[in-house]
Amino acid sequence: MMPIGPLMIEHRLIEKIMPILKNEINAINKINQVNPIFIEMAVDFFRMYADRCHHGKEEDILFRDLGKKQLSSDHKKIMEELVEEHKFARNIVGKLVEAKNSYIKGKFETISEILKNLSILSEFYPKHIEKEDKRFFIPIMNYFSKEEQNVMLQEFWDFDKMLIHEKYKKILEDLKSKSF
Repeated sequence: MMPIGPLMIEHRLIEKIMPILKNEINAINKINQVNPIFIEMAVDFFRMYADRCHHGKEEDILFRDLGKKQLSSDHKKIMEELVEEHKFARNIVGKLVEAKNSYIKGKFETISEILKNLSILSEFYPKHIEKEDKRFFIPIMNYFSKEEQNVMLQEFWDFDKMLIHEKYKKILEDLKSKSF
């Protein structure tokens, strides 16, 4: 398996949240209320799975190793765009959290901000995924030898093994310092 295999499998899971987001957008529009638990769960999915797990492997491993290669100007440009898109997604998720927190405090006018950020995420990720899957992942594998790909794949697996420990260590630290 090439290292892009697990990344593309992760894309398939990320794609599955998009119709769920759209259904929630419709529900919020219909009843003019937000389910904060849904938002928390969606935020956890985007922060832990889409960003930390998926973007983490891309940025911390794949892009790091690509940065050591002599990339074509097109591949270098796309990689830079992808990094910026990851930052954009993190920012939108942060805005979603802020809006949800304001909503919980009784500022119901933030429903529009919650809707806006859910819509942005539901439109952003399919385009981002398509760019990676169709224009970037397969061609950039040519920069790596089979041995380099195998080493990268093993690093992906090792990265994934540490995520659960990372998440719950952070939760423990937050509980200890009460910074939640």
